[in-house]
Parts: sequence; C-alpha cells; structure tokens
Amino acid sequence: MASAEVEASTSEVIAPKQVLYCEVCSYPVEYCEFGSSLTKCKEWLQKTDEALYNQFYSEEALQAKIGTLSLEAQAKLEKDTAKKEAKAEAKADAALKKKLASQVTIKRIERNKRKHVTAIHGLEAFDVDLKKAAKFFAQRFATGASVTKNVQGFDEIVVQGDVSGEIVDMIEEGVGLLKNVPKDNVVEVEEKGKKGS
Repeated sequence: MASAEVEASTSEVIAPKQVLYCEVCSYPVEYCEFGSSLTKCKEWLQKTDEALYNQFYSEEALQAKIGTLSLEAQAKLEKDTAKKEAKAEAKADAALKKKLASQVTIKRIERNKRKHVTAIHGLEAFDVDLKKAAKFFAQRFATGASVTKNVQGFDEIVVQGDVSGEIVDMIEEGVGLLKNVPKDNVVEVEEKGKKGS
C-alpha cells in the first residue's frame, strides 16, 4: 500500500516556473516598480511582452493597485518615483564623467644602471581587476608583476622590466582586459633613479 503512494507521488512532475527578468533593472518584471528606472522598465516591457505589460501597467491594473490610496498619496508616490529615477540617472552620469576624466599613468622607473620596472596606475577606474591584469602582464611578458600600494596609498601594478611601450600598444589595440581603457586617457612618464655616491 505504501509503495503505491510513493509511485503516485513520483509520477507527478512539477514544472519549474518561468520568470521573465527585466533587461533594464534585472529584477523580475513584477518587481520593476521597486527599482530606480521604472519608466524605462515599462517601455522595455511594452516592447517585449504586451500581455504582461497590460497585466501590470494597464489602467485597470493601476487603478486596482492604487485605488485605495488618496489623491494626495498617489501624487506623492508619482513624485517619489520621478525623484528616484532622476537621482539614479544623475548617479550614472557622474560615474561616466568620472570614468572619462580618469587617467592611466604608465611610469618607467629606473632602478640601477640598466634595470627598470614599469608601474601602471589608474586602471581600476575603468573596471579592470588589478590582480587579473597583473597576472595577464606577467604571462604576456614572462616576468614578475604584482599589485602594490604606491607612495600616495593607491594600488598600482608593478611589472619588472621596461615594458611601458608594449603596454601602451596593448591599450591602443584593446587587448584582453584592457579593451575598455580609452587610449586618450593614457599618460607615459619616465622617472629617473637616484645616482649613487
């Protein structure tokens, strides 16, 4: 008798629920209203799936959602949503301006006589993982490379050897991890070592 119940329960397969995620805010479409870009989310959903758009944002659906709110509360809700969207847009613009104003400094430092190291500073502003970049440079140039703190306290990549020209060429060509770094933001600097007494 127990084996018959087990067979009956295993024969019923429950299919997984399909969830549509918004391409704008990456939330499920029923949660877009909690994000900071509701207007763009609504436009995307209307283009992608008209039935779902009507289910969540048609006049009847909106009236059902906010029908219990007073007119003042509805106006406040709309004002808060517009404020959130403007704030998120301003934050994205500020991040873009900061990224465009950032510079990558490639410094050729003389150690002693004919020994040099190359220090690269400023890659983190262009969403480059410094540890991965150091490993990439070490493999590319068959030399040592590490992430260290410079005198100002910022992280920089130090590559053994005089490879500053090759790194500039790699940035201009957009090789590997460096594809997002604009070549106009690259500055080459040469630093002389101290003369021994």
